Amino acid sequence: MIYSMFLWRNGFRRDDHVNYLLLLLAFGFHTTAMFLRGFRLDHCPVTNLYEATTLVMWTIVAIYLIVGLWSRLRFLGAFASPVLFAIGVFALMPNLDALHGKRPELPVAWTSVHAALMSLSYGAFGLGAVAAVMYLTQERNLKFHKLRAIFSLMPPIQRLEATAGRLLVGGFILLTFGLASGVVDLTHINNPNTYRGDPKIIWSVGVWLLYLGLIVMRWRFAQGGRRFAWSAIGSFVFVLLTFWGTNVLSPLHNP
Repeated sequence: MIYSMFLWRNGFRRDDHVNYLLLLLAFGFHTTAMFLRGFRLDHCPVTNLYEATTLVMWTIVAIYLIVGLWSRLRFLGAFASPVLFAIGVFALMPNLDALHGKRPELPVAWTSVHAALMSLSYGAFGLGAVAAVMYLTQERNLKFHKLRAIFSLMPPIQRLEATAGRLLVGGFILLTFGLASGVVDLTHINNPNTYRGDPKIIWSVGVWLLYLGLIVMRWRFAQGGRRFAWSAIGSFVFVLLTFWGTNVLSPLHNP
């Protein structure tokens, strides 16, 4: 995050391979920690808010490391690092790491698939929001004829807008499959009516409808540019601010 601040200060006029390597190193430590915790608990670590938060962080970095292989999109890391740092500090709050153990009614394999797909979708939405922030930054520099827009190594705003749109579509597809795997999960519960009206389920469907509206707005009604960028950012901020509360209120996800 500190190195990203230097890139911001210099107007993104130098290659950020150092930032990429730092995130790659952090990803290695993060992955090792998740595997150690999973082996210790003998199941996929997705049973509380701490584990869900770290899994979302892991997927954001994983997607970035793939997208960052293209040098012109590597600056996504400089914009994502402060967000990841803030989420990581939040995840370290002691009350979030309350162990609940496995849910005996649900098959572990399907639960893991569901959690992985949902986390990947949130990661894609997060990077889409980061690309939207880059778009707004570059557009502002161009609007005020700043030299940093000319000498910056960031991609042109057209590519940034297209990248944000594709990330949102990819996240929406992953979210759709994640919700479908959740439905399969619920079929293994002896009394599925117990969880009818579960806050997390209602919230997840609401997020699906929100991003469906964004995608339809973008491709059906050609609503791009600043409006689309702000919508992508606002949608992910909504997800960040409400994810934790709905998880706590959900008897299915917080037994």
